[in-house]
Amino acid sequence: MSTPRKRREALVYHAKPRPGKIEVVPTKKHSSQRDLGLAYSPGVAEPCLEIEKDKQNAYKYTNKGNLVAVISNGTAVLGLGDIGAEASKPVMEGKALLFKIFADIDVFDIEVDTKNIDDFINTVKNIAPTFGGINLEDIKAPEAFEIEERLKAELPIPVMHDDQHGTAIISAAALLNALELAEKKIEEVRVVVSGAGSAAIACIKLYVLLGVRKENIVMFDSKGALSKEREDLSDKQIEFATSRTIRSLGEALENADVFLGLSIGGVLKPEMLSSMAKDPIVFAMANPDPEIDYDLALETRKDVIMATGRTDFPNQVNNVLGFPYIFRGALDVRATKINEEMKMAAVKALARLAKEPVPEQVNIAYAETRLNFGRDYIIPKPFDPRLIAEIPPAVAKAAIESGVAQNPITDWEAYKEELLERMGSEDKITRLLINRAKQNPKRIVYAEADHLDVLKAAQQVYDEKIAMPILLGRRDVILELMSEIEFEGEDIIIIDPKSDEEEKKRNEYAEALWEKRSRKGVTLYDAKKIIRERNYFAAMMVEKGDADAMLSGYSRAYPSVLKPILELIGKESGVTNVAATNLMNSKRGPIFISDTSININPDATVLAKIAQMTAKTVKMFGIEPVIAMTSYSNFGSSKNPNAVKVKEAVDYLHKNFPEIAVDGELQVDFALNKKMRADKFPFSKLNGKKVNTLIYPNLDSANGTYKLMKELNSAGSIGPILMGLNKPAHVFQLGASVDEMVNMSAVAVVDAQQKSKRKL
Repeated sequence: MSTPRKRREALVYHAKPRPGKIEVVPTKKHSSQRDLGLAYSPGVAEPCLEIEKDKQNAYKYTNKGNLVAVISNGTAVLGLGDIGAEASKPVMEGKALLFKIFADIDVFDIEVDTKNIDDFINTVKNIAPTFGGINLEDIKAPEAFEIEERLKAELPIPVMHDDQHGTAIISAAALLNALELAEKKIEEVRVVVSGAGSAAIACIKLYVLLGVRKENIVMFDSKGALSKEREDLSDKQIEFATSRTIRSLGEALENADVFLGLSIGGVLKPEMLSSMAKDPIVFAMANPDPEIDYDLALETRKDVIMATGRTDFPNQVNNVLGFPYIFRGALDVRATKINEEMKMAAVKALARLAKEPVPEQVNIAYAETRLNFGRDYIIPKPFDPRLIAEIPPAVAKAAIESGVAQNPITDWEAYKEELLERMGSEDKITRLLINRAKQNPKRIVYAEADHLDVLKAAQQVYDEKIAMPILLGRRDVILELMSEIEFEGEDIIIIDPKSDEEEKKRNEYAEALWEKRSRKGVTLYDAKKIIRERNYFAAMMVEKGDADAMLSGYSRAYPSVLKPILELIGKESGVTNVAATNLMNSKRGPIFISDTSININPDATVLAKIAQMTAKTVKMFGIEPVIAMTSYSNFGSSKNPNAVKVKEAVDYLHKNFPEIAVDGELQVDFALNKKMRADKFPFSKLNGKKVNTLIYPNLDSANGTYKLMKELNSAGSIGPILMGLNKPAHVFQLGASVDEMVNMSAVAVVDAQQKSKRKL
């Protein structure tokens, strides 16, 4: 069960600032009377009449082609069981959110308050004209089997019960690759299954289609092996009942090649694993506790090939690898169903993707030097950006070839490009960043921890294991606030720079400050006074190695926070000007904007250096930088010094750093619009590339742009990210939100990870 604080956090998350996790957003203009007249009366009558003539026109004139219903009756919700239709709604909204962020599919969640199969089916059939597809969710077996089969037979749109088929598809891909590594033939392997519910049945049915022989399968439920002699089995279970006399799971596992677990934690004992054949394949997918602990399994058998449902171990069998992309492909060809050919196409595409070179973005996200196909990598990672461009086309092709597609695709390259463009609207880069930080957390000193929002951010960072917070500020205030928000942790360090307890450390830091600044007019007396100020104290902690990074600026003006950082931490070797960039999570994907907070009017040389530092920062996020140097003019159309300096900066970069994809000067619309750029400036080095980095000629334009994007377009902002410092330190914007501070904490950790690598 959750702790009281975790429970409250979960409830607040769902309730504030507005209830629920999804909303409906208009996709058409609606600002004028003309717009409203077209959207509703009288204009709306025209598409209605066209749909009356041909129902397929609903795909042309409405959102049906990108709309899926996530439907449940609440009889098998997560591990909560039969909690009822209304109580299942948060889960269904969560599934809707996953559909949107991973495949840009819109969802209405539908909770049907009935346990009667006929009533449920009739309800779904009656509302089906609204949707392009139906995702059944959290319906208990055996009713789930009948409901899905009947709806698939009676509806002309795709229907899939993800609880069954999602796990089956992902684990089947893992099985293919595991068998290849173990050098075993699928038709020869012996498979033992712990669990006989809907997911286990779906898995084993798909394995049989791949080539596993039924006579080589033994399945167990809570009463023992599924035997032909038992009279309590469902029709689905009877299909996989064995004629052998098997007394125990341990007996079945002797010399078995594959263990599939969809049951309860701890049922696979070490001695059972030891009795399995050479190179055993173990898919222990009970959550949160697998059938055998991952570390225990590897300790028992060095040759085991292991997968779980857990995020903290290699080879996570995660349904999010499947359902968003399967429905995406099915919707895009207007498939009438999701058939076995389409599922098999998804299986093979996932298996194939795991064998291809992994993008650096994925390596960075999972703190891997280089992910390679092998025992610890048999299925793609959930954050792999290639999934959207690989799985839907495979599914769509299978739909076309099997004759269930009503809108065949002919230009597959254009389709892949369209899929990649769809994903620009979500903030996957933020999830990648936080995931990467978690791989190797660092010590962050929060210089303003006696402010409630800063402390909330530190609490979230601590709870999610993004970093180890060091809380700086008035101890009594921090402790009172920690008690108020139930922020607990025996390893949390609290430091009050002005307290008597820190006198020894203050003196040590003051000596170091005096040594650094004595030729800048600072006396030892001054140093002892200055070091009591929290930002100087925090900066010195980082400088002396007592913290790995610092964060400040929530309550103070940017220049006053930056000054101690520059004085004590200083610049990296070879850096003349520290600069800042902001990462904007825009609808077209991540965009970096520089310099947003430091250099007021940089000359051409400094602009070029800012571009170089920004390119390095973009690469830190696992993205290949494509840089536009912006101006109010295009390629020499103005001889004003403000435009000329941008051109000179570009010339410098082209001459000295030809490996950087950069060009300009360019107006922002030409920089961001590939077609406009190609039509007017076919000579540009950026043609054919999607710009993801904008370097502005001065602070006014860069700062104004990022704040305008943030406020008008609700683009999430991470930054300003300081570039060029010798050690990690970053400054919040005044009054930053808790989420912004959490994201900046992840940036600070990743920055510390990078800088520590350079010193090795």
